[in-house]
Amino acid sequence: MSQASYPLETARDYAPPSVTQFSVFLDNRVGKLLDLVETLDNHTTSRICAISVHEASDHAVVRLITNGCDETKRALRGRGLAFGEMDVLVVELVNGHTLESLCLCLLAAELNIHFAYPLMLRPNGTPTIAIAVDDIVFAGQILRKKNFRLLGEADLPR
Repeated sequence: MSQASYPLETARDYAPPSVTQFSVFLDNRVGKLLDLVETLDNHTTSRICAISVHEASDHAVVRLITNGCDETKRALRGRGLAFGEMDVLVVELVNGHTLESLCLCLLAAELNIHFAYPLMLRPNGTPTIAIAVDDIVFAGQILRKKNFRLLGEADLPR
């Protein structure tokens, strides 16, 4: 029996474009979100492309995506802010690709969407959404196969 003459594709060989999301922990006090936004505006040349605030009685977690990951990280550390990082997929919803079809593709692959939020600064001015999923590599493969456009940090508006 002969071996196939094509290379095998593995998850290690494929990394979908992704962006870094920062989850910043803030005390739930008046003006803290403004302080965070001013920190990024005044100490970096990067811009906030997406933001989502999850508030509790004594704290808030601000999820944000910028177009300058390294600068953002330095600014957050410089201010002594507690934060975490994770990669998320940024998906452009164009050419018949809707939020519904995105959800259906991931559901068919039995992938869970942990959270999602829209981008404020969108390349090409088209609807664009950030999503966190169970398996970013597998989700990227599925979405690319279904001709969704995935964006990386370099694709975000400057």
